[in-house]
Amino acid sequence: MPACCFGFTSLLQFPAPPLAAILMTDVLTHDVASLETLSASLVDRLARAGYLLATAGEVAPIFRDWCVGRAHRTPDCAELARYWNDLAPDRFMGDGGRYRRRRHAVFSAVAGARSLVRKPHQAHFQTTNFNQLNGGIERHFEPVDEGALATNAFDFLCELLLGVFGRCAPEADWHVEMHQFRIEVGGDIATGLPTPEGLHRDGVDFVAMVMMGRDNVREGISHIHDLDRRELAAFTLAEPLDMALVDDTRVLHGVTPIVADDATRPGQRDLLVLTFKRRESAPDQSPGGASGV
Repeated sequence: MPACCFGFTSLLQFPAPPLAAILMTDVLTHDVASLETLSASLVDRLARAGYLLATAGEVAPIFRDWCVGRAHRTPDCAELARYWNDLAPDRFMGDGGRYRRRRHAVFSAVAGARSLVRKPHQAHFQTTNFNQLNGGIERHFEPVDEGALATNAFDFLCELLLGVFGRCAPEADWHVEMHQFRIEVGGDIATGLPTPEGLHRDGVDFVAMVMMGRDNVREGISHIHDLDRRELAAFTLAEPLDMALVDDTRVLHGVTPIVADDATRPGQRDLLVLTFKRRESAPDQSPGGASGV
């Protein structure tokens, strides 16, 4: 059979895939490309400066694409944020403050992973080298609700952050800690301190700070300093999915106190913090983690 006839016959015998399949392939390709492009940009910025601010304007469109590419999931950042309404009081505040609520979870991830594996619930510990206010003791917090971990928003953030930090340290297996923080003001709480210990490092490799929501608060400005305490940047995480990433080995970070915008009603600042530490640490070393952020 002539070659031209062979090609024509093959087309008759093996019809093209349905248009819907082609469109879905295009969506998946675009989704992967969008996430990869964002990850590459964040890696470059983090490597150059040791910190970065990624606004919701950058992140939210990629999240929407990511959801479409995964069987049309729903962008549910608001659903994840709802889990900040049921946090327990932080009973370990060295300053006696009653302005902080939180929950905590611990995970692991092997090199190249795109998702986290939850570990049995355990205490949070930091040495006093990294947290003079609240360190040096085991702090037992209520666990993060499984519902929060089942949201598309949490899945997306894990995949994004594992991609970024995984490119920064390709061979690393990770010990990851998740902290839900709510700082409250109003009533008899005039001032809330997101980082009562001031400028600090957390004793890990990388820290991600993701805004979940702010209501009726002013200030809460994030400051980044080099290890000689010279200021490098100051910005406000204002919108849901605004995020700051820091290389904890290279910079210090801290946040100014918040006050109620309208003193007649309560206000709060809700933050998701994920800390990443290489698991190659010796057994007697503290895993580290977030002290307030």
